[in-house]
Amino acid sequence: MTESLRDSGEYENPYQGDQQYATAPVNPEWPPPPAYAPAPAPKKRKRGPVALLAAVAIVAAAIGGGTAYGIQELTGNDTVASSSTSTNVVPSSQKGTVSGVAKAVSPSIVEISADSNAGSSTGSGVIITSDGEIITNNHVVSGASQIKVRTNDGKSYTAKVVGTDSKKDLALIKLEKASGLKTATLGDSAGVGVGDQVVAIGSPEGLTGTVTSGIISALDRDVTVSTDESQGQEQGQGQQGGEWPFEFGGREFNGDTGSDTTTYKALQTDASLNPGNSGGALIDMNGNIIGINSAMYSAAGASSSAAAGSVGLGFAIPINTVKADLATLRAGSTD
Repeated sequence: MTESLRDSGEYENPYQGDQQYATAPVNPEWPPPPAYAPAPAPKKRKRGPVALLAAVAIVAAAIGGGTAYGIQELTGNDTVASSSTSTNVVPSSQKGTVSGVAKAVSPSIVEISADSNAGSSTGSGVIITSDGEIITNNHVVSGASQIKVRTNDGKSYTAKVVGTDSKKDLALIKLEKASGLKTATLGDSAGVGVGDQVVAIGSPEGLTGTVTSGIISALDRDVTVSTDESQGQEQGQGQQGGEWPFEFGGREFNGDTGSDTTTYKALQTDASLNPGNSGGALIDMNGNIIGINSAMYSAAGASSSAAAGSVGLGFAIPINTVKADLATLRAGSTD
């Protein structure tokens, strides 16, 4: 039998009027049931910056090391775009094409001209912050008294060396009075495999924005280069012909490497590299920077840029090495 509450506090008798089921009135001493008060609506939590950052960090942890590094940088004063190899910098309509990679990344690659007492050199660099931080090879700017940088759109800047690491053949330079620059996205070289298609962008022989393509030919190649700037500049690295001397497999190329050398693990590529490509970008087909081009093979004793042209054996410093070294470079290391 179902009962219903009435406003008077009495129970309604569904059989009222039927004497057989008549009941006595409700005891007047019983208190009326308490009035029902609905529970207050829960307050909405505001998602502030801390909550948002926590959510992003969780996603980063799920994706992998490359993106996690990006979160570390984004929470500091300097913003470096970093991603996993699955991140697409190239528009979906041009995904996987050399032209798509070139269009997306070329604005982040610069030509570097460095003058010193030993001569002049020309190389390339990769913009990593919008206010003009640029990664390049140490041998491109080592010992330079003046550095000029030309961006893809033809603008010229003066640059200063922030930090160098001769053991990894890396350098960080900073443009003066620069802002709003197009930054490159640093990928994850740990995800690179032999046979992966790649694109190289740099300024061989001073030809700004030159694009070549190929594949990753091998991983973890031991490449030995000189850390003495006079060796590279006396050989005429860049616009004067020749290329930074280096040693591979126990053999020396493009002249004597000198007594002061360093060896690092490199990505090998058959993408065409020529004098002036040093410091430029090696890029995956999603538009992520996976290496900094640093050395090329040419016949021993080559004395001209024509003789020192690419033969499909180029080498690049893995971008994970660059990312691990970035804090040291920013701190002003000059070893």
